Amino acid sequence: MKNSSAKRLFITLIITLIIFSAEIIGGIISNSLALLSDAGHVFTDSFAIILSLIAAIIAKKPSNRKATYGYQKIGILAAFINGVSLIIIAILIIFEGYRRLISPPEINSNLMLSVAFFGFLGNLLMALILGHKHEDLNIKSAWLHVIGDTVSSIGVIFAGLIIKFTGWILIDPLISLLVGLIIIYGGSRVIKESLFIFLDFTPRGFDVNEITEKIGKIKGICDIHDLHIWSIGYGIPAFSAHVVVDVKLLSEADKIRSEIEAELIKIGIKHSVIQIESCKCSKNSFYCNLGHPHSDIHN
Repeated sequence: MKNSSAKRLFITLIITLIIFSAEIIGGIISNSLALLSDAGHVFTDSFAIILSLIAAIIAKKPSNRKATYGYQKIGILAAFINGVSLIIIAILIIFEGYRRLISPPEINSNLMLSVAFFGFLGNLLMALILGHKHEDLNIKSAWLHVIGDTVSSIGVIFAGLIIKFTGWILIDPLISLLVGLIIIYGGSRVIKESLFIFLDFTPRGFDVNEITEKIGKIKGICDIHDLHIWSIGYGIPAFSAHVVVDVKLLSEADKIRSEIEAELIKIGIKHSVIQIESCKCSKNSFYCNLGHPHSDIHN
């Protein structure tokens, strides 16, 4: 595979399937819900990583007439589905944990500890492979799956030690409830970030008023309206606006456009569409008043 993200996801998938097999067998034999809940989380990990792997390959396809912006949002869609799957599995874990609090079963703590420790090492390895710095929400969602499972493995180990040395078996469903809440937190974050992009909300870190003021300071600009900032993909902001200028020559208007693009690049926006106009905007336009003497529009 030429795609480095796809390589990392493929290796992570192999490790995930090995851990899942070990934990599901160990959970059934030891009768540990904490271990089975961890296996359930690992199962969603494998599903999430497969989805992320497919999305990572498709997202690298160049733009074409079917997708003029490219395929980056395929990865965002995968991230959203991964986030939803995290919350669904967490709800199932919490439900089973509650049931076992009422009627706790006997648990083989030695087997539970052995399998949980093996799972912890595998999850730690996967987290290192995927890394902690991400420019792709799709990869980030897969990493959050793995991190959530690493934390849950620690919880299972802790529960196993408590059961082994104290015999308090209620710690098993209690830990599974905690794992469920951790998974819900991670899943809700991914869903929120992906929806921000799908709904074309202004990307975090960009203030429309500040950007408008910076552009408005460029000599020759009267007004700015129909201004939009959104994300083409994770970490790929885009900008469009109508800019009213008081120059007469096309070369001067083009110089202003270049200055606007340079300001946008400074703040991290490389994709921009700027329409230059030579007349004043209407009174209901967006962000028209920049304090220039040429503008008779007041907010």
